[in-house]
Amino acid sequence: MADSPAPADQPERAPSDDIGLLPAELRSWMQLLAAAGAIEQQLRSRVKDAMGISHDEFLVLCLLADQPGSCLRMTRIADLLGRPKTRLTYQVACLQHAGLVTKNSACGDRRGVEVTLTDKARTLLSKSSRPLADAVAEAIARTACVQRYTPLQYLLPTSQGSGEDTTEQKK
Repeated sequence: MADSPAPADQPERAPSDDIGLLPAELRSWMQLLAAAGAIEQQLRSRVKDAMGISHDEFLVLCLLADQPGSCLRMTRIADLLGRPKTRLTYQVACLQHAGLVTKNSACGDRRGVEVTLTDKARTLLSKSSRPLADAVAEAIARTACVQRYTPLQYLLPTSQGSGEDTTEQKK
């Protein structure tokens, strides 16, 4: 195997040999995972540079920013992000220490904890979100091009250059 011209982690036969091995849904899922991975990789350092927080902490802020009242229960955040509650507790503590969120008892449930964005977080998000959104759009476009998977373009709010909402294009 050492004499093989292909790297060890690459298949020895052309990928087209097994084109029918995976159903289209699984192939699409794998392409979506690859796109998500490319976007996360693109954002990790940019989020740290722009906001001084980790990518996972940024995801918490984005979830809160997109909620009425900018508030969610800890259990709901953990569910939406697919993160263990113990890890989320650490992330929220870091955000709280930075003055970006507050924690309070949930109304009517002493055991529940609600997390709310602070004005400092709103200001930080408003300053940083446009360049980060542009980085997401770049990563989606690049991944779609590299994988020749045009449907990834529909993840963008507008199609490249047309200025039209993609929801209208799908109809």
